[in-house]
Amino acid sequence: MDKSLDQKLARIAADPTCNDFILADAKDPDLAFGLMGPGPAAADQRHRFRTLDEFRDIIREIVDRKLVDIMLMSASTSEILTIDERIFDDSPVTPAARANDTTDIWFAPGSHYRHQPSLPFSSTTIDHIQSGKYECRDVERTQGANLGLYSITLNNDAERDALTLNHYKQFRLEAEQKGFRHFLEVFAPNAIVHPVEDVASYVNDCIVRLLGGITRAGRPLFLKMPYFGPAAMEALVRYDSSLVVGILGGSAGTTMDAFRMLADAKKYGARVALFGRKINFAEDQIAFIGYLRQLADGTITADEAVRAYHGDLQTLGKTPHRELADDLQITHCPI
Repeated sequence: MDKSLDQKLARIAADPTCNDFILADAKDPDLAFGLMGPGPAAADQRHRFRTLDEFRDIIREIVDRKLVDIMLMSASTSEILTIDERIFDDSPVTPAARANDTTDIWFAPGSHYRHQPSLPFSSTTIDHIQSGKYECRDVERTQGANLGLYSITLNNDAERDALTLNHYKQFRLEAEQKGFRHFLEVFAPNAIVHPVEDVASYVNDCIVRLLGGITRAGRPLFLKMPYFGPAAMEALVRYDSSLVVGILGGSAGTTMDAFRMLADAKKYGARVALFGRKINFAEDQIAFIGYLRQLADGTITADEAVRAYHGDLQTLGKTPHRELADDLQITHCPI
């Protein structure tokens, strides 16, 4: 089946000002948060978490309802749903897998990895994402996902950043050789060795410098990065009209945090949103994504979406995490 991602990317390439917006669900938290990754079992059980089987059932339902354009998973979850169960074969949703898991996303309780400058690392391989095994024939590469997320974190340290960039270069070369597509996630510095006065400008300029050395054959399909606000987003989008910029969601926050971030980012040029915890910690993920979709399509405002979402929760008999007045507040502002 034709994938909505490919159709939208083609339309955006033909007309960067079109209304198309790509929505992705980041269901790969097992690579970052371990046992807590699947999210709370219920609104009133914030410290009891879903099982991995329950987590994967939610993925199945979201894909079945065709609510997103991309479903991002860990390689192990993708193997089960993409290769074994074939749930994406007759779906417009594109399966994707996280292709690397740098040290700064390892959030094990008691660990200090996230506070140390990021180091490149990957638990999986392109071969395993594409086929489920390391030694595979070319024909077997079509069995799994053929889209991966590769992430980098730069910390204004020449030695560490060069190591990070060289690992990404090697990944790109292998991906090009094996026909594997990817999108690039660029985090804000997690442990700056040398102070950066303007983090947004630093990240933007690093992206521009990096992409300047990559030809079309190795170029990421789009970016995933923090939303630093209107000025930073407009500057990056204006610089290169062919660049498709996406935002990451970050921590869960209020419902208004999520809805306003998507609406504002689109207003100032973003064309993709990849939300993980904001979706995973929602009281009802199906309803929540439904309003993200309406916001992406421009058919509802953020304020209207929050109010309508609470109305749905009441109809479904689900207890909201917050009262409506509190959930309408902005608590996480762009840098």
